[in-house]
Amino acid sequence: MSWSSRIAAAAGRRAVRLVPAARRDWAEAVWAEAREVPPGWPRLAWRAGGVLLIAKEGQMARRIGILLLGAVAAGTAAWGAWPKSSVSLSHGAASQGDVIITLTLLAGLPLLTRRLLGPPDSRAARWLRAGFYVAILAIMPAKAVAEMFVGAVPRGGIDRHTFDLSNSNGGLPVPGSVSGGPDWGGEIFLLFITACYLAVILALTARRTKVAPATLAISARAGLVLGLVVYAVDPLGGEKIATNPWLRGSAADPLVALAWVLLFSAPFVAGALAAQRCHVPDDPGRASIARAWQGFAAGLVCTGVGALTATVLGTSTTALMLKSAWVRGWLYHWHPLTASALYGRELWASEDVAFYAAICVIFPIIGIMAALSGAGYANRPRPQPDSGGPGGPPGPGEPEPVPEPPGGRQLADAGAVGLSALRSG
Repeated sequence: MSWSSRIAAAAGRRAVRLVPAARRDWAEAVWAEAREVPPGWPRLAWRAGGVLLIAKEGQMARRIGILLLGAVAAGTAAWGAWPKSSVSLSHGAASQGDVIITLTLLAGLPLLTRRLLGPPDSRAARWLRAGFYVAILAIMPAKAVAEMFVGAVPRGGIDRHTFDLSNSNGGLPVPGSVSGGPDWGGEIFLLFITACYLAVILALTARRTKVAPATLAISARAGLVLGLVVYAVDPLGGEKIATNPWLRGSAADPLVALAWVLLFSAPFVAGALAAQRCHVPDDPGRASIARAWQGFAAGLVCTGVGALTATVLGTSTTALMLKSAWVRGWLYHWHPLTASALYGRELWASEDVAFYAAICVIFPIIGIMAALSGAGYANRPRPQPDSGGPGGPPGPGEPEPVPEPPGGRQLADAGAVGLSALRSG
């Protein structure tokens, strides 16, 4: 077999896998008939025609478009996060490794999940996966901008003094260079969190895990509200001097209280609704397990979406503040800052991006416990009406109740008084 035939055969096998399951037998038959065509250019032309016929399938064309769009988005995010030539060797290696490993996870984990647990079988599952992919791709360049700003040494003045106070790395870094080295432990931890989030959301949206589409939709919406409120409270990390640029002092207190309430109530409500709306088997034991599973999934999705929403928006806002003078002016329009004060806020905000990694770990733990409590509340036994109580039918062996006479209880009492008066007379 020539090299062209081998390439055509490999392309055909890949193309057949993209065809929907209902049409896959037809595509395999078209490809198998190529063996009956004389070898050489006639067989190659037959296979090329088969690839075109397979490509005309509606779902395959849509999948190819989605793959191309995903490749463009991944390439754009990688280009924005790829280190520039002015970056030190150690920082450049860390940034390159982060980009390569993240893209490998985005490309490899879906294939592995599809083989083990099946593809997503609902619109909610597909949209949820797409949202997580976009969020992770958006975090890559924003995180790289913040990390490079933290290590960038000012050339002098008050900014250099502020930088020296916030960086206790010892030594005298060269002005205009990148000081220190990357936090390899932190980089590995962030990659581990990314892998866990991807693996969990891919597993929960797969066909064989049997998470109801209603569970995914309810918990994702609740998590989106939670993430937006948390972002409004901490748009630039958890550092007090850098955060809340649009809410000063006590003005942020109601929003902070709302964020704490939503952190516990949103997964609780999502777990309760998911447990109520899931398909319950006839067996009571299996019904309890099914409701608990839906609640567990709702808690993970709700708090995962909330944490990731706050992380994407907060990290992107920090990166835009570092790069755009218009964004800086919009954030701090209420209080004009000097150049040194603004640099201090930029430095503290970029250092505090790790705050979002912390909530990505803490939120799912709280969400699981709250959602399981909500599922247990939905699974509690309902009180049943008594069969022989007031207003119900009589029990076995009990006499029929005497109906009240027309006119009600007062007329019956008056008749009884009159009857007793006649007897006494």
